[in-house]
Amino acid sequence: MSQPEPKEARVRQLLEGPYPTVPAGLAAGAAARGDRVLRRRRAVRRIGWMVLFAAAVAFLVWASLTHPWATPSSETSPPWRDW
Repeated sequence: MSQPEPKEARVRQLLEGPYPTVPAGLAAGAAARGDRVLRRRRAVRRIGWMVLFAAAVAFLVWASLTHPWATPSSETSPPWRDW
C-alpha cells in the first residue's frame, strides 16, 4: 500500500483535528450583507421597470402626435402660385 500524498495527509489531519472557532458576528454580518444585496437588486429592478414604463409612455406620446402609421401626402412639389 502506498503512502498518502502530503496534501491528502494534511487535509485528513485538518478534518480530524479540532475545528477552528467561528467569529461571533459572522452570521449577523452575512445576514446584513445579504439584506443589502437584496435591497440593491430590488431597487435596480424597480428603476429598470420605471425606465421601461417611461420609454413606453414616451413612445405612445410620440406616436400619437406624429402618426407614423399614416401615409405621407402625395404632394411632391410645393403648391402652384401665380407669378
